[in-house]
Amino acid sequence: MTAYKFDQPISVFLGLGFPRDVNSVLDAYDLLLEWNGIPDLDYHAAVDICSKALSGERTVQEAQEAFRRFANNRGILSERVLERTAKNVAQDWSTFRT
Repeated sequence: MTAYKFDQPISVFLGLGFPRDVNSVLDAYDLLLEWNGIPDLDYHAAVDICSKALSGERTVQEAQEAFRRFANNRGILSERVLERTAKNVAQDWSTFRT
């Protein structure tokens, strides 16, 4: 299964805001199949590319990029969530101080 590992994990926030590291094509594919949100083009593309990567028709890199694009557009990438949270806290703090 090491052949399906991402070069770097993709950290996402799900459910009640708990981070989850997606380390491989199989992790990404499982998460996509469990997804409760409204499917869109990025979702369907990520499912298709991950499925094809597992069967050897696409590369691990292509699957990683498709999953990252899906997570980014859904706003669940950990780095994006943390940036938004920090921005909101800063805005709340500056509003409170004035």
